[in-house]
Amino acid sequence: MSERPASVNDPIFELRDTNVTFSMNRGTSRVLNDVTFDVRREEILGVVGESGSGKSMFASSLLDAVVEPGTLSGEVRYRSDTGDQVNLLNLSKEELRRLRWEEISMVFQGAQSSFNPTMRIREHFELVLEAHDKPVDEGISHARDLISDLYMDPDRVLDSYPHELSGGMQQRALIAYSLILKPNVLVMDEPTAALDLLMQQSILSLLEDLQETYDLTVIFITHDLPLVAGLADRLAVMYAFEFIEFGPADEVLENPTHPYTRALLRSVPNLDAPLGEMSPIEGSAPDPVNIPDGCTYHPRCPLADEQCVREDPDFHEVGDEHGTACFHWEEAEEAIPFANADEYGRQELTEGSQSEEPVVSMNDVEVHFEDGGGILNIFSESDTVYAVDGIDLDIYENDVVALVGESGCGKTTLGKTSIGVQRPTGGSVEYRDQNVWDARDGTGQVEIPFEEIRRSLQIVHQDPGSSLNPNRKVLTTLESPLKRWNQKMGTDERHQRIHALLDIVGMTPPEDYAQRYPHQLSGGEKQRVALIRALLMNPDLILADEAVSALDVSLRVEMMDLMLELQNLFDTSYLFISHDLANARYLAGNAGGRIGVMYLGQIIEIGTVEEILRNPQHPYTKVLMWATADLDSGGENEEPPIRGIDIPDAKNPPSGCRFHTRCPEAREVCTEREPEQFDSAEGHSTACFRVCDDDHPYWESDPLPGVQEDQ
Repeated sequence: MSERPASVNDPIFELRDTNVTFSMNRGTSRVLNDVTFDVRREEILGVVGESGSGKSMFASSLLDAVVEPGTLSGEVRYRSDTGDQVNLLNLSKEELRRLRWEEISMVFQGAQSSFNPTMRIREHFELVLEAHDKPVDEGISHARDLISDLYMDPDRVLDSYPHELSGGMQQRALIAYSLILKPNVLVMDEPTAALDLLMQQSILSLLEDLQETYDLTVIFITHDLPLVAGLADRLAVMYAFEFIEFGPADEVLENPTHPYTRALLRSVPNLDAPLGEMSPIEGSAPDPVNIPDGCTYHPRCPLADEQCVREDPDFHEVGDEHGTACFHWEEAEEAIPFANADEYGRQELTEGSQSEEPVVSMNDVEVHFEDGGGILNIFSESDTVYAVDGIDLDIYENDVVALVGESGCGKTTLGKTSIGVQRPTGGSVEYRDQNVWDARDGTGQVEIPFEEIRRSLQIVHQDPGSSLNPNRKVLTTLESPLKRWNQKMGTDERHQRIHALLDIVGMTPPEDYAQRYPHQLSGGEKQRVALIRALLMNPDLILADEAVSALDVSLRVEMMDLMLELQNLFDTSYLFISHDLANARYLAGNAGGRIGVMYLGQIIEIGTVEEILRNPQHPYTKVLMWATADLDSGGENEEPPIRGIDIPDAKNPPSGCRFHTRCPEAREVCTEREPEQFDSAEGHSTACFRVCDDDHPYWESDPLPGVQEDQ
């Protein structure tokens, strides 16, 4: 029915008693539970919650795109610019197909899986334009404008295959792709989850500009609440497949009233809150087949009483357009307090228990790969990838060294080199003064056999699901290393040891968890099994390669607490690799460890947590700190303190200081000379000329074009 033209005050979406259910052998799985909610026109709505809370089902409902055999019921009403209102559930397939691209578009999490790898980006755009009977030339011209707005070269992007673009460029190309038909609504389901923090923040800044330019309504779905703190106009928090709190973003962040929202905020690693104030949410999210009666959060809530068990709370108005579904919202602040504002910004000094002699020493380590470009380029010359290029690093007993930096900077390659998995092409790697590769090859003087070195140097991968055999029970997986390396140990002793470790990491009863398959475990439980497998060898060093990045932010503190507890029990050390400075701060800060900042194959700054975060010296470290999302939603996203979004290719690193092409402080001398490590404080060194004395040639050198001279 035609109505008056829509205004900004009208909701663009109205969901009423909306449900998504799946029929399963063990019952009905309800993954969206009687949701009634309005999305406002031209707002940026941030939808946050733990994995499995129903966020993606909410997104799919907005496009009536719930995959079979899921069933969507209730009402999902959409109001177009002309004022026409339709219930998506009543549309034909053809009407729905056109509405999805022309009115409502969606950006998924994995850009790589969203593009056809055999088609150039230009062909993707042309296909959509032709399918919707739009002029191709005019549409490609619009695509070029969108790509330029996203700080990319249109010719390069359009003429590239997806794999020829970096992850950040793919995600930006996907955003342009979703906007090609000028939709009114952009639904973004974890669109930046696989990206570095710098790229995440850069895309958020670009998204804010796009929203204003094209009058978009944006629904931004994420499990990372701080990520959207400075972007969203409103925040809506989901728990157990329904909304439990919503309101203006600054109001929800400054005055959260639902116990779950407050617990979620306390569990998020960040750069400012005292380390002791961050704590995981106890308990686990409910099973969609067995949602608790009453308030769904009551099994985990410290305020729950008999009323919460019996009755489902309605929304209470707790502020201007701020609602919360809790009977005891007025008591939540006292029951789940945050740190006093005066305590924020203080960095506790934790004394570490590191030894004086290193367990692993890397001296002038280089790892260079020859990239021939694949079988189609067998007649062309190969390129050299300078993955790691001249690094010195010592790791001690009971140490934590956290390496941070963007994807492609060489963190993982350096980590694998440190544990003897990757052979260096230059320099040396020593375990307790024994050259690892001499032991491996049987050359020179070998005092520690390679088998002992391999047992002492272990790894925990990023994705626990792919590192565990899906066809093996937990017990079988954990028995394998014991059978191989400790053949004298009997079956009963092996089982006792495995059960004891399962009990230590909180997987109780251990006899039950030992008989489960990986698909019967949560993400956090899978990562615990992977950690136990590494610890079974009593290693001296564990490479934790993005070991918490695949977990919900609410689970990361819990996992890092467990790693620290196990460090105390087993006297092991961690080389912790992360693109998240907040995670690095939490783990290294609680162990009295160090943070090392990597850029294009080199460590450009390293020091104690206190020094790196309170006295950062390298401009790139300051960029990473800017990119680390915090819970202060005040103001709009600031422009990044960097001159270029995309990291240079490791096949052709810039001359001189490798950061000079993006550095806001770069001068001519930075293009010519590579800075060595300069000490700015005890245990704090930085590869930057700005740390040098005033008589260094840097200060007389001319700033590069686009760089403002120091005031």
